[in-house]
Amino acid sequence: MSNQKILISGAGIAGQTLAYWLARHGFQPTIVERAPGLRTGGQGVDIRDQAIEVAERMGIMDRARALAADVTGMRFVRADGGEIARIDMDGIKDKHESAEVEIMRGDLVRILHEITADTVEYLFDDSIQALDQDDHGVTVTFAKSPARRFDLVIGADGLHSTVRRLAFGPEADYVRFMDHYFAFGNADAALGPDRWVTVHNTPGRMSGVYRSGNHPQAKAYLIFRSPQRDVDLRDQQAARALLSEEFGGEKAWHVPELLASVIADPDAYIDALGQVRMDSWSTGRIALVGDAAYCASPVSGAGAEIALVGAYRLAGELAAAAGDHRVAFQRYEQTHRPLIERKQQVGPNLRLMVPKSRLGMAVRNTITRLPLLESMAGMERIMSPKATEPLPH
Repeated sequence: MSNQKILISGAGIAGQTLAYWLARHGFQPTIVERAPGLRTGGQGVDIRDQAIEVAERMGIMDRARALAADVTGMRFVRADGGEIARIDMDGIKDKHESAEVEIMRGDLVRILHEITADTVEYLFDDSIQALDQDDHGVTVTFAKSPARRFDLVIGADGLHSTVRRLAFGPEADYVRFMDHYFAFGNADAALGPDRWVTVHNTPGRMSGVYRSGNHPQAKAYLIFRSPQRDVDLRDQQAARALLSEEFGGEKAWHVPELLASVIADPDAYIDALGQVRMDSWSTGRIALVGDAAYCASPVSGAGAEIALVGAYRLAGELAAAAGDHRVAFQRYEQTHRPLIERKQQVGPNLRLMVPKSRLGMAVRNTITRLPLLESMAGMERIMSPKATEPLPH
């Protein structure tokens, strides 16, 4: 088998899943992660459809179920906190006999690390500075470690991928702004009822609190619609100033408390909503997986699914091609791209969560108050479409 030594940038869901399967297939994966340890923050993510099958094959599905977020559904409230509508996600899952599981991103990352720690080399607190590929491999220059040669390099380093920038070009060529900004951080659990996502809307804005049934720490959501701003969101002070500018004048419900919680959380995630659209996910000996290649945005509900399935397919194609990256990368893209094209259709999710106008809010609330079966029929159009391409063995 050729191309044994494979470097993966990013110790998230896609990177660790890819490393697990590469090791299972006899390759020698190394993961480099910029952070000094696992990044265990983030929102709830869904293991659904084909991702369930991948997780089952990895032997982690029972553990994921044990750590499930156990959220019943979503409530929409007025400025005084009174409920005006709700979506019973448990009822929808029961109707469709769905086996999907929502788990906090950090819990899934920890599970993946547990099953890879003994078979994968990890380089924490380091990052890739340069990539120089030739016909026989890739020379990788690191920020701290000595330069090394690898047969292949895979970028699993998220929306703002360093590997994508170095190998494919500027981020602006591939990341599409989705007219919204998004923040997620810790919140006081007393701000919302247990096992519910509670949401307050004004036109073009959403404030919410996420209460998992299996976690004492609640999470705050803030989303607002806006033209693209000239703000460097890597500057934490500037990112928090942008949130304060947008939500600082809102006094309804628990918006002031949620805003204060996000601003005070040093690990809060604040970014523009974006999707990654690329004509190709590989160039020579370098390829991309997960958000780095095809981020569908945090509001898609599909990030974990496409990361798990994509990593599984990429590793499987490399094994089936005996390490021949030219064959494997092409097959990976051919089999995985149809799923990505469907999952990136997230318009209905944004209209549900962040209506543009008061009329849109009223229509959304009316739909969710319809009798259960009618409401479910409406939700079927909103929920992500399922994949039809079978997974390889």
